Amino acid sequence: MSVNKIVLAYSGGLDTSVILKWLAEEYQCPVIAYAADVGQHEDWDAVREKGMATGAEKVIISDLREEFVRDYIFPAFRANAIYEGAYLLGTSLARPIIAREQVRIAEQEGADAVSHGATGKGNDQVRFELAYLALNPRLTIIAPWRIWDLNSRAKLMDFARQHSIPVPVTKKNPYSSDENLLHISFEGGILEDPWNEPEETMFKLTVAPEKAPDRPTYVELAFEQGTPVAIDGERLGPVAMMERLNRLGGENGIGRLDMVENRFVGMKSRGVYETPGGTILRTAHRDLETITMDREVMDIRDSLVPRYSKLIYNGFWFSPEMRLLQKTMDEAQQTVNGVVRLKLYKGNCVPVGRKSDNSLYSESFATFEEDEVYNQADATGFIRLNSLRLQIQALNRK
Repeated sequence: MSVNKIVLAYSGGLDTSVILKWLAEEYQCPVIAYAADVGQHEDWDAVREKGMATGAEKVIISDLREEFVRDYIFPAFRANAIYEGAYLLGTSLARPIIAREQVRIAEQEGADAVSHGATGKGNDQVRFELAYLALNPRLTIIAPWRIWDLNSRAKLMDFARQHSIPVPVTKKNPYSSDENLLHISFEGGILEDPWNEPEETMFKLTVAPEKAPDRPTYVELAFEQGTPVAIDGERLGPVAMMERLNRLGGENGIGRLDMVENRFVGMKSRGVYETPGGTILRTAHRDLETITMDREVMDIRDSLVPRYSKLIYNGFWFSPEMRLLQKTMDEAQQTVNGVVRLKLYKGNCVPVGRKSDNSLYSESFATFEEDEVYNQADATGFIRLNSLRLQIQALNRK
């Protein structure tokens, strides 16, 4: 394969540092190391310095935080996206925006190839490459893990030492993790045995629920058309919103998840996640919908959530079906305006109040006290008509 210039999705970790050097040697062409800032805690100066020292022609660091929250996290949460009933899709949502910027840089820099550090066993290879192919199918895709012979952690470390690349992974921190403004994930190490409980020292964003404050924290979250806009009356931009929610959730031990999920490639995988702000956001959003969304609209929308969530998880963010579903999800959010009051306490996030100018809740209809708007005798005919087919079946059986 002949390529003239490669843009590598680069993190500065062991895998992509080795890949950077390997690509330059294997293809004898310039390699641009591209790093995406999606909210991970990183020393970007060190990343830039390491990339140049490892052989990059150029290191480009793109601040994608605002766009990530506004155009990826918030749309997904307007749809209540959740994979297999538990995972809030933190890694899955970050991959398409990272890939989109990588393609943009390749076009800008005159590169004809893109590369990533995802392995041949995981979901990320699919997510990155489906995005590349959807956005610019003319680019050559190089996936080192599927073609080289450095197929073990030991071989990677040997290669790194031979080329004077610092090795960041130690026995003390054996986990593979991914962090952004929505979550942090952990895989590998002792977690590969699904019977092992995660070590408390592993967690970064949340305190243990039993060590959270003994008093509850109350917070009010305001929405406009399904998008969060204010906390306790203070309007916040997308990044500040997620940072504040993450802090509130983390302080109260909210958002930990330990699950075995089904990867798109076919195997089961055990992952541990911390999604403090996202957990608060989804809980509040769903609660506000209970008073602002029509019953039948909610029923149809909810039936689409598993399909929508699977599209994100499997890497089809830039597909036509995804565009269709997003328009449908957003149309259902036109009346989701109002405020939800939440009680945060030792790992629990509980809605305790909600109000909206678009509320469909009517106390005069719902009351158990005497009313003048509902004729209870009407229920007799309602029940009779709905039971008609059941009555006919019963008569036939007799």
